[in-house]
Order: sequence, then structure tokens, then C-alpha cells
Amino acid sequence: MASSYGLVTVGFSIAMAVLASFVTLGLARRVHLASGGISRIWWLIGSMVMGTGIWATHFIGMQAFELPILLGYQGVLTLASWASAVAASALAFNVSTKKNYHWQHFLMASLAMGFGICAMHYLGMLAIDMSIPIVWDWDLVAVSAVIAVLASATALNLFRVMFTLSGRKLLLFQSLAALVMGFAICGMHYTGMSAASFASGAACLSADALGGPELTTIIVITTAMLLIAALFSTVLDARLQSTAFKLNKSLKESNSKLQMVNNELRQRAFADPLTKLPNRLLFEDRLIHALLRLERSNHPRVKERLGILFVDLDGFKPINDSFGHAAGDEILISASQRLLAQARSSDTVARIGGDEFLLLLEDTQDAAACMAVANRILKSLSQPFHLGSKELQITCSIGIVVFPDHGDRDHLIANADAAMYVAKRNGGNGFAMFEPHMGSDASEQLELQNDLRHAIERKQISLHYQPKIDGERGSIIGVEALLRWTHPERGMIAPDTFIPLAERFGIINSLGNWVIEEACRQLAEWQALGLQMRMAINLSVHQLRESGLAERITQALQRHNVQANQLLCEITESVAMEDTQATQRTFEELREIGVFLSIDDFGTGYSSLNYLRQLPAQQLKIDRSFITDLETREDARAVVHAVVRLAHALGVRVVAEGVETAGQRDILLNMRCDELQGYLFARPMPADKLLAWAKGDKSDDQAEFSKSILGNLN
Repeated sequence: MASSYGLVTVGFSIAMAVLASFVTLGLARRVHLASGGISRIWWLIGSMVMGTGIWATHFIGMQAFELPILLGYQGVLTLASWASAVAASALAFNVSTKKNYHWQHFLMASLAMGFGICAMHYLGMLAIDMSIPIVWDWDLVAVSAVIAVLASATALNLFRVMFTLSGRKLLLFQSLAALVMGFAICGMHYTGMSAASFASGAACLSADALGGPELTTIIVITTAMLLIAALFSTVLDARLQSTAFKLNKSLKESNSKLQMVNNELRQRAFADPLTKLPNRLLFEDRLIHALLRLERSNHPRVKERLGILFVDLDGFKPINDSFGHAAGDEILISASQRLLAQARSSDTVARIGGDEFLLLLEDTQDAAACMAVANRILKSLSQPFHLGSKELQITCSIGIVVFPDHGDRDHLIANADAAMYVAKRNGGNGFAMFEPHMGSDASEQLELQNDLRHAIERKQISLHYQPKIDGERGSIIGVEALLRWTHPERGMIAPDTFIPLAERFGIINSLGNWVIEEACRQLAEWQALGLQMRMAINLSVHQLRESGLAERITQALQRHNVQANQLLCEITESVAMEDTQATQRTFEELREIGVFLSIDDFGTGYSSLNYLRQLPAQQLKIDRSFITDLETREDARAVVHAVVRLAHALGVRVVAEGVETAGQRDILLNMRCDELQGYLFARPMPADKLLAWAKGDKSDDQAEFSKSILGNLN
């Protein structure tokens, strides 16, 4: 019986085979990448989609087969052929997605899948119930079986290769592999169809069963929708997996960065940022653990000891003043390396601030061993330090404490500090062993700094004001606010005593903030009483380096409704030149808000005229040491005269402080100094007395001051 094929339907079968192969490859990748229950779900979906795709290719291909008689298909055998395709696909997925994949698995899976596809095809052919049985060309049947096995082996190999690809390579490979698999499946099907011969005059007994173009359309649409849905699912899952992978990667990176940040914060919390040595917190922690170990291990007859060396560099401040902050940092780094070289691996070397270092010597036998280490440190630090082409030589002072010989465990560092100050008072470049009488000084300092911490809230801190006199008019032009501490038991404590204490124990910033607030408050009070003038306050190096200084000053001015130009901030020359970039940045911020700026103690530091020209200062204040020698030394007069001329050339006013004699006053007026300040005119006084003084309540000498100035000017 003559047969033919509908080309359109054949085209549908080939397209179905390629689409099914493309989707199947994607599902195989999903099964391989997933795990646990998700992997089993994808395995079931993949088996159904692949089996249905192969079966649909076969069934549509059979629908393309045309005979002079009407064909139909028995439902049970057709269903069995579909089940065979799904079972073969399930086997293929199960084997190809295994983590441990051997050639024996590959061979068995290829044979089983090939015979499963053959079973699907020939069960489908048997679903055609003919009155005269189909005659088979067994050679072609064998060829179709070989094609089925080879197609299965190709599919399994393509599955495995695809697992190693990603991105564009994956998409290109999947597309080409789908074409290969699709044509292999169609090749097997149409080879098997060619093996069947239908006898002339035979009738199809199942013609009224499954069949017809309507069924073909339904199968094409249904299978295509299934494949498209599966394809969409794989794409969506791939996107979700990619997103999850990226999120997981991002989370790991975030955790890694967080760990790095935690490590960095831990390092910052316990390490000195400049020298990388342990800081005071870590030193004290190690000291506590060392003391505990010492108490546990000490034998009643053989007592081990623990030593602490407090090392302070002699003459370090002039290096900062003369060569700058960067040079000082180099010296500190070199000094820390020399200290480490003199310590054992079991010892701890720490920098606790400025030019101060601590050494913890564990398992030391006696004070003599600590003194030997101190001698090595003195010798090491006395060697020249190299700064470029220059050599600098400094020394150090060392205080030594041995536990348990030199006091209780809670005061070891303070006792070492006290011993170090004794060594420094003895001329430096040496060491001192702690003695009980030294502890009184250390205890006094501790008590004093504790009292200073509460001095503001207890209203013991106040400002006194020293007038500044206009050199041309002879009238008060402003005041300088000077900090005073009235202790309830010790009386008036000199600023030279408590200011260094505040800087050393970290109290200076709170004092500085109080001065800013109180100065603005007092300016507002005087303004309400009819006294309007400019007030100068001193800024410390710590305030200069602290962020938000301009903002705090702005807020204080606004709170008290004071004009910014009524406040003048004084910064010493050595501080200004220590870190010129920070100084310039702070000066610019203060100038932007309208605050006046002054460089104090001018002539004592190492100024660059270029930097001085760039700083937006409105005032230079000549150091009192030059004023003191004005009447007796020509060089002092030359320096002051040069400073006045330099300042006027830069458009800056000049203030001379420490004026105590009429002779000094007359020389300064002849040099055209703009403002004068000193005991000749008035001592620092409380706010109420300054108000009375400004309104005319002065001594007779002070009352005659304006006349004397005018007389000298004439």
C-alpha cells in the first residue's frame, strides 16, 4: 500500500523535537544544580517534559504518515508508548545528573534509554490495529534501534558537558545541542517508520479510535504549552538561582568586609595608629593577665617579679616645633622600633600617648634585670635619628617599678610615671627606681585630675579677662579670656599646672567647649549692659584637630545672639605650624563663619612665611619673651620691629603681650604696634570688675594712660 508524508506535519514534528531537546537540556542543568527535595521535583518535571516531548515528536510524525485509508490509534497502547518515553527520560535524568559518573553508568543508561525510545515508537506503531498485520523490515528496525541508542548516548554526553558552561557559551551550546538531539530523535522515528510496510487492501480496525487532524492540533498545542511552561520555569529558576548566588556572594563579601572592619576596629581600639604598638587599653589588659599568672605561679621560696618601665623622650617637643609634625612622627616610629628591639618576645611595648611609652617585663628576677633593660634602652635611643640628610639626637627618661616590691597592683603605672618624672627632673637621659615618697606626687596628680573632671559642674572654673589697649587711641579695644580654676581646698591653681594635666588626661576638649560657651554668654551679657568689644579665646591643639569646631562655635554664637566678629580665636604659632593643612582648614572654616583669628606667641616657633601668608589671620601676637628684653637688648627690638612691619605688610594687626613697664610701652608705640596688653595696664580680672574698669573705675596711673600715649605719639 503506497504511503506519503504531510510536509507541514513533518515540520511540526521536527520543531517539536528541537524545542523538547532545548527545554530538556535546561531541565537537566536544573536537576544537576539543585539538591535534596528541589532536585527530585526538577527530576520529575524533566522526566515528564522530555518523555512527552519525545512522544509528541513520534505521535506528530505518525500523524504526518498518510495512507489511502483512515488511520486511528488504540488508547491503551498509545498511553503505554507515552509511559515508555517518560520512563526512558527518567532513567536518563537519573544517570546523567549523578555526581559520581562512570562509563559503566553511561553505557547502561544509553542502552536502556535507547530501548525505551524504541519501545515508545513501536508500541505507538502497534496502536494501529490493521486487518492485515504490518510487515517489518528488521534490518531497518535494527538501524532505528542503533540510532535510538546513539541519540541517547549523545543526549547524555551533552547533558554532562553543559553542566560546566555558563553565560553566552551555555546558551550557544544548548541551542546547537538541541538541534543535534532533535534531528537524532526524528532520524530514529522516520527510520522506524520506513521499516513498516502496509499490505494493499488492509483496513485499519482502530480508525474510529484516536486520530485525525484535530487530535494532532491538540497534541501540538498542548505539548508546546507544556514545553514553553517548562522553559519559562527553567529560565525563571535560573534567574532566581543567579540572584540567590549573587546575594549569597554579596552576603559573603559583606561578611568578609564586616570581619575586616571588626578586625580593623579591634586593631584601632587596642593599637596605636602611628606606631602600631599596643595602646594603653591593651597594655593594661596584658598587665592584669600577667599579674594573675604571677600570683598563680609564684612559689613561696622563689618569688618571680614583674617590671614596668615608663619611657618618656627628652626634648621631643622642639623637634615638632622646629621640623614639623611629620618629622616628629618619624622619630616616634623609629623610637618604637628601637624599643621593640630591646624587648623580649614575651614582653609588651606600648605607646600610651605623645612621646610616652610603657614596657611590661614579665618573668624578671629582680630590679637589677629591669635596670639592665633600662640601660640598653638609654643607649639605643641616644643613637642619632636620621631625618633625610639631617641627624637628630634625643635622649629619654625612664621610671622603673618592680612588682610586688614597689606598691600595690592598682598603682604600678602611676608609680612608674612618678619615677620617670624624677628622672626627668634630674636632667633626663637616665632612669629612676620608684621609691615610696614618689608616690605622693603621683597620687596628688591623680587626685588633681579627678577634681578637674568635676570642676566645671561644681562651678570651680571661671574666666578672667585682661584688657587689650588700642595703641592709637589709648582706649580698651578688647579682652583676652583666661581660664582660672579655684579649688575649694587648694585655692587658685595656676593654668601652667592644670592645663597640661587636662591635655594629658583628655579633659582639654570639654574645658575648651566650656570656654567657647562661657565667652559667648559673657559677650551677650556685656552687650546688654552697653559694653561692646571683641573677646579673644585660646584654642588648644586638641580642639584644632577635633572635627566640628566651627559648627560648635556657630551654635554658641547663635544661642547667645552674639556677632561672630566679636569673637577672636588665638592659636599659638607652634600649634599652627605643627600641621599646616589642618590649621589652614580650621582657619578657613572659622573665617567663613565670621570669627576673627590670631596667631599667638609669634616668633617662638618655626614659621614659613609662605604658610603665614596663606593663613587667613587678622592678628599676630608677639611673644612676651621679646617684649621683656625690649629695653635692654637690641636684637629683641629688631625682631619686634621686623614683626610689626611684616604684619602691616600683610595687612595684619599686631598685639604685644606682657607689657609691664612704661619703657616697653613707649618703644612699642614708636614702632606703631596696634594693641598692647600686660600688667602695666591691668591684670586679668573677673567679668564684673572688667566691666567697672572699662567704664572708668581705674587707678590714677591707668587713668593717665591715654594722655601719655597721645603725648608719645606727638
